[in-house]
Amino acid sequence: MVNFALLKELGLDDQAASVEIQSKFENIDDAQIGGLLEKSGNSFTNGSMLKGKIVNIRGDDVVLEIGLKSEGVLSLMREFDDPASVEVGDEITVLLEQVESENGLVQISKRKADRIIGWETIVTTKKEGDPVSGKVTRKIKGGLLVDIGVPVFLPASQVDIRRPADIGEFINKTIDAEILKIDLERRNIVISRRKLMERHRTEAKQKLFDEIVVGQVRKGTVKNIADFGAFVDLGGVDGLLHITDMSWGRINHPSDMVKLDEEIEVAVLNVDREKEKIALGLKQKHASPWEHVDEKYPIGTRIKGQVTNIMSYGAFVKLEEGVEGLVHISEMSWTKRINHPGEMLSVGEEVDVVVLEVNKGKQEISLGVKQTEANPWTVLAEKYPPGTVVTGKVRNLANYGAFIEIEEGIDGLLHVSDMSWTKKIVHPSEMIKKGDAIQCVVLSVDQEKNRVALGVKQLAEDPWLHAIPTNYHPGMIVKGKVTKITNFGVFVELEPGLEGLLHISELSDNKVENPQDMVKLDDELEVKILRVDIEDRKIGLSLKRAQWGEERESSETERPAKKYRGGLES
Repeated sequence: MVNFALLKELGLDDQAASVEIQSKFENIDDAQIGGLLEKSGNSFTNGSMLKGKIVNIRGDDVVLEIGLKSEGVLSLMREFDDPASVEVGDEITVLLEQVESENGLVQISKRKADRIIGWETIVTTKKEGDPVSGKVTRKIKGGLLVDIGVPVFLPASQVDIRRPADIGEFINKTIDAEILKIDLERRNIVISRRKLMERHRTEAKQKLFDEIVVGQVRKGTVKNIADFGAFVDLGGVDGLLHITDMSWGRINHPSDMVKLDEEIEVAVLNVDREKEKIALGLKQKHASPWEHVDEKYPIGTRIKGQVTNIMSYGAFVKLEEGVEGLVHISEMSWTKRINHPGEMLSVGEEVDVVVLEVNKGKQEISLGVKQTEANPWTVLAEKYPPGTVVTGKVRNLANYGAFIEIEEGIDGLLHVSDMSWTKKIVHPSEMIKKGDAIQCVVLSVDQEKNRVALGVKQLAEDPWLHAIPTNYHPGMIVKGKVTKITNFGVFVELEPGLEGLLHISELSDNKVENPQDMVKLDDELEVKILRVDIEDRKIGLSLKRAQWGEERESSETERPAKKYRGGLES
């Protein structure tokens, strides 16, 4: 009878395993098993256990002398587990199946005798829970067949703690296991390798936690690899070797450092006995390369490195295994305008760098590429002394001025205040546009701030020094054209590039709320000059005073001087 209840208890839905084991005993019944071993002295009755000596080996036939008139013959290949080791003179025990068969020969079986002896040995010396050892003979449905003296069943679920992908890899291997169930009535034995391993693992775990301390270096076997690290079996407990603790240098994946089933030495970083967790490290077996980094790489050191990574803000350069520095995008070129570090460097490239700053505590090194070359700004003052006339291209416009490229990577600023001696310019687009070629004069070079100041108006003589005071003075009646209207007054162009301010209070004798009610753009006006301010470079104008008659003007001049808004005086 097959113990199907046991199979069900083990989670097996197939009965083949038990049938397979039972068939190994073939037609041996309980009476044979219980009584055959008691028969001795070579009692020549069917079912007796006889001792015999091998007297001859002829091909596959092994001739055995067992004390009968007829010799017994065994099949070398079918009856012996190791045919190569069988020799004449060997004494063996066989089962007498039939004293005289149809062909007149004694029918005997060594294999059946071995099974009977093996079963008797197992049931008399072993109990459930005892350890056993045996050779895996073959794979059957639901598990493996193991020979421990008798064929026993090892379910697939009991092969290992982590179920292997193919249990067939255990065939022909000798394994240790634990007896899970002995069914005497059905002559059925089930074993578990997993249970024995778990028991050993529990014992090993307890021993490990009794011994392990932080700082130890222990051997272990890599059992699993994930993106974040590897699990290492220390003998009963798996410790986590995190990717950040594998190397002082940069690694892309834990598999770059360790392989499955590889035996490695690791340092114990932390032990949590309550949660049964152990943190491990590989790099901690060696001193940190940052320990003496400030001595090895003093500021100003020039060294070769390899670009390992590029970000939007800069590039990381490896100086040695475990030591990387950052070349910020601003430290890549003295003159080039760089939008992304990839324009200058590429991963894997060897590059010369200069150490700018070392922070040992934060494990940070600032590096520079541009410092490997002479700073062009240091000689710029000699190359472009104040007064030098240059021609450049308008690269960009801002509210306060225009940036003029005077040579590759060198921009100068042309401020709006340096565009015209006489015209009030609100935005540089009133004078120039992007892409224009323009002639300027160098006003100053600031080497510390890497700035060049340029001017256009300085190319000509300042008219406020001679021409304007000579040609324009208070009391004159002049003609001009309206160029701009604001809420406080009107700008009138007296000649190209020269404007005066006609304040709102000087438009009319009557109160004016909006200058546009009185004048329009491009209107030709006749105005009177009230003031020429050389220091502030302003000309004050009046429309109403120009329209007064000589009599009104005469009487007005006899009055005390009066100040008007806008800083203009009559």
